[in-house]
Amino acid sequence: MKEVVEFVQVVQRGCGLDVHKQTVVATIDGVGLKKETREFGATTRSLTELKEWLVRSGITHVAMESTGVYWKPVYHVLEPSGITVWIVNARHVKYVPGHKTDKRDSQWLCKLLLAGLLKPSYIPSREQRELRDLTRYRRKLIQQIASEKNRVIRILEDCNIKLSSVLSDTHGVIGTKLIDKLCETGKITMEYIEEVYHSKLKSSKEDIYLACEGSITPHHVFMLTAIKDDILSCEGIIAKITARIKTILSPYENVLELLKTIPGLGDKSTEDLISEIGLDMSVFPTEKHLASWAGVSPGNNESGGKKKSGRTTHGNKQVKAVITEVAWAATRTKNTYYSARYHRLAARRGKKRALIAVGHSILKSVYHILTSKEQYKELGADYLNSKIESKRKSYLKKELEKLGYTVELNPLPKAG
Repeated sequence: MKEVVEFVQVVQRGCGLDVHKQTVVATIDGVGLKKETREFGATTRSLTELKEWLVRSGITHVAMESTGVYWKPVYHVLEPSGITVWIVNARHVKYVPGHKTDKRDSQWLCKLLLAGLLKPSYIPSREQRELRDLTRYRRKLIQQIASEKNRVIRILEDCNIKLSSVLSDTHGVIGTKLIDKLCETGKITMEYIEEVYHSKLKSSKEDIYLACEGSITPHHVFMLTAIKDDILSCEGIIAKITARIKTILSPYENVLELLKTIPGLGDKSTEDLISEIGLDMSVFPTEKHLASWAGVSPGNNESGGKKKSGRTTHGNKQVKAVITEVAWAATRTKNTYYSARYHRLAARRGKKRALIAVGHSILKSVYHILTSKEQYKELGADYLNSKIESKRKSYLKKELEKLGYTVELNPLPKAG
C-alpha cells in the first residue's frame, strides 16, 4: 500500500500555483472543498478567470514560487481581490517525492500551504516596487557607461595611443579634450597640449605628447564617436530617472536627511537603499532580521557539535551591493567609528570580511534611524580603544581584589 504523507492543517482554504511563461496550474483544497486542479493561460483574461474561480471557492491564501518575473502579472491580478498572496522561495518548496510535473508541483505547494510550512517572501508596496525599477535601471545604465569608457581605452590601445598611462582619468576634462581632438584632426600637437595642460597633472607635457602619437584610422574615429554618443544618451536618461526618483521621494525628505548623517551614505546610495528595504521597518521584527534578509549576516552551519563555514547567507543581491559600496565609502572617512572598525578587523580577518562587518553595522544603524527617526550619533574613532581599555581596567581590578587588595584607580599627572 502506498504511504501518503499527511500534515496538520493550519490554513482553512488554500491554493498552490505553478507559474510558467504561458500557463498557470492551480490546485485548490481545504475545509469543505474537493481537491481540484485546473490549468489557465498567462493572459490577463485567463488570470481574471483564475481570480474569479478562487473567490467563488472561498480561497483565503495563495502560494506560488518566485519564478523570474512571471509571478508578477499573477500577483498584480490577485492582489486587489483581498486574497493573501504568498511568494515563496523555490529553494524552500522543492518537490521531493515522486516524479515532477506541473500538476504535482501545484498540489505540493497547496499541501505545504495548508500545513503552514511555507514562509512568504517580503513583497513591498507598489510604490516601492516602481521605485526599485527606477533605481535598478539607473544602476544598469551607470554600469553601461563604465563599460563604454573601458571600450574607449581598448580602442585607444588599438591605435597605440597610451592616454591611460599618463592620465589618471581618460574621461576627465583633459582626456575628453584630447580624444575629441584626435577624432577631429587625427593627431595631437605640442601647441594643443600646452593649451589644455594644467599643473595638477603628474605627467609632463612631453610624456602626454609621446602617449598621443599613434595610428588612428577612420574606423577608430567612427567607433569613438559612436561610443561618445551612447555615453551622452545614457547620461541624459540617468538625469531623467534621477529627477523622477527625487520626485517620488520628496515627501520623505526629512527621513532621507537623517540617513545621510551616516558616514558613507550619499544621495544616490540613500535612494538605492530605500528603494530596496523601504521606509517601514515594521516588516522586519529586529535589525537582525533585516541584516539576514539583506545577506550580510554570518551564516549558522553547525553539525555534530562542530561549527562549519560561517559565510554570509543568501539575501537580496541589490541591498548587498549597495551596502558594500556604502561600507567602502565609510572606511575612507576620517575619525569615524566605521573607519576604525574596518581597519581593526581588516588586520585580523582580511579586507573582505571587514567590509561585510562594517556594512552589517551600517545596515543596523539604518534600521534604528528609520524606526526611531533620530539622527545618527557618531561614536568616534577612539570608541573601540576606550571600550577595550575600560574592560581591561575592570578585569585587572577584579584580579587584584581576588588577591586581597583594595584598588583605587587614579590617572597619572601629565608630564610637563
